[in-house]
Parts: sequence; C-alpha cells; structure tokens
Amino acid sequence: MFGENKIEDSIRFAKAFITNQIARFSPSYYVRLTEQTGRGGGVEQPDDVAEYFLKCFYEYFHILGIEKSAISEYLNDKTLLEYGPGDTAGVALLMYAHGARKVYCVDRFPLANFSDFSLSVFSSLFSKLEGDVRHRAEACFNEQGTPSSGFDTRAIEYLVKSNGLSGLKNEVDIVFSRAVLEHVNDLSATFEDMYEALVNNGVSIHQVDLKSHGLHKRNSLDFLTWPDTLWHLMYSHKGVPNRYRVNAYKELIDKSGFQLRLLAHTLLAQDSELTEVRPYLIDRFKGLSDEDLSWLGFWMVLERN
Repeated sequence: MFGENKIEDSIRFAKAFITNQIARFSPSYYVRLTEQTGRGGGVEQPDDVAEYFLKCFYEYFHILGIEKSAISEYLNDKTLLEYGPGDTAGVALLMYAHGARKVYCVDRFPLANFSDFSLSVFSSLFSKLEGDVRHRAEACFNEQGTPSSGFDTRAIEYLVKSNGLSGLKNEVDIVFSRAVLEHVNDLSATFEDMYEALVNNGVSIHQVDLKSHGLHKRNSLDFLTWPDTLWHLMYSHKGVPNRYRVNAYKELIDKSGFQLRLLAHTLLAQDSELTEVRPYLIDRFKGLSDEDLSWLGFWMVLERN
C-alpha cells in the first residue's frame, strides 16, 4: 500500500515520473522504448495474435446476441469506430472483411505499424478466412493482398489524436473497444465523443478492464491507494489505468443520452482484498460500495436513442 514503505514509494515515484516525461515530450520514442502493442506484454507468435483477434471479433457479436451466420448481414454497409486498435488493427480488418463499409481507428499513441511481425499476423488472418470475407480482408490495403502497402483509408482509417478522441459527428453505426476505456485521460469527454460520433440507434460496445495492469504490489486494488496528484505525475502521459471504477461509468451513463443495454462484470476482487485495502484508499474511493469496488472488469453495451 502507498505509505507503508516511504523509501520504496519514493524510488517508484522517481522512475515513473521520468518515464512519464519521456511519454509526454516524445511519445513515439516512448512507444519504441516500451515496445507497446496495445495487447499487453509477453512473447507473441503471429498465429496466436491472429487467433486473439478472431476471439475478440466473435466475442463482440456474442455479447450483442448476433449469431455467427448473421454477422455479415448485421455489419453490411455500417461505419464503425474503434478506440485503441493497437499496433495491428486486426479486429478492424475483420470488421471490414465481414461487411463493414468503413472502420475508423483512433489512438493516442502512434502504435500502428507494418513491421514484419504485423505482416505475419495479417498473413495468418488471411489464411483463416475464406471466400468473399478473405477477398474483402485483402482489399482493405492500398494494394490487394499486400499489407505492406498500408491501409486504404476508404476501408480503414487510422487516426492518431493526442486526446484519443475521434471528433466524428453522426457518422458511425457501431463504436467498440477492448481494454481501452480504462486508459483514457478524460472519460467524460470520451463518452461525449462516442455519443457525438454515433448515428441515432447506433450501438456502443466495450470490454473494460479495471485491473491495475501490473501496477499493484500484493493486493489487486492497492494501486488505488496512491494520491491522485502523484499518480498523475507518474502516469498521465503513458496511457496506463486512469483508475475510474465502475461507479464513474454508471454516473456517466446516467448523464449521457445513452440507453443502457448491458452492464455485466467479468471479474471480481476477493472479499479479503477489499477488507485489506479499505483503510488505505484515497478519499474518492473510500465511499465506494463493496460491490462497485470489487469490479475488476465488465462488458458495457449502450445505444444512442
């Protein structure tokens, strides 16, 4: 917990503050330095990443209640927006391949690349698709079936914005993201952006990961014990967890024009962790109910009416 070991806390603060300044003034260098992909850490193989993208793709429609056989019909001629696609926009490619008219991808960091690894991922994805779906997947690049030629912006347009907002107006039928909203600097502005981007009856679907992303020590919630000022100085430009809990999402949903279709947890903290961390929580988390504090992830589906 913060404050239990002042020397250790001071060392952690100093290191995090320095790297936060690197991310602030040279985001491209920070991305190279940390080798960020948007999928977390660990050794990856192209086939495994391709399977991961397929899993993410089908999960969206499972949550929406769309059968696999009906996905292409559902996506037909729809415009989509993805927040935080990472370095290889595999899910966006699958959305376009299955019938979407266009997919916008917006990110705070210039992660997108066409490295040898990314090209191998695209090649693996092609091999897992058939017929018209594969043809459309290959057609989303400037040269048919040649990912190294870059995305054809008529199919997939990648936007890098320092605020992570698309700025689109009444143009999008579906907004989606996976483990992204917990990283945004201004959650309220992001809700406004997705609302403004959507057309009437448009759908917004997100999987939100409220875990620490490796920034806790012994308790999965002890990263909530750091004062907001220090946390901001350490991590504000890195895209690490913004620490909003599920209560903040509930409040923003109530204030927005969205209709809530689904809010369901995917992972809960243990009761023993709640008991241990409560005395150390900063003020804005102390008043949370055990239920709201325990949520470590959830699915959220909204509709603009």
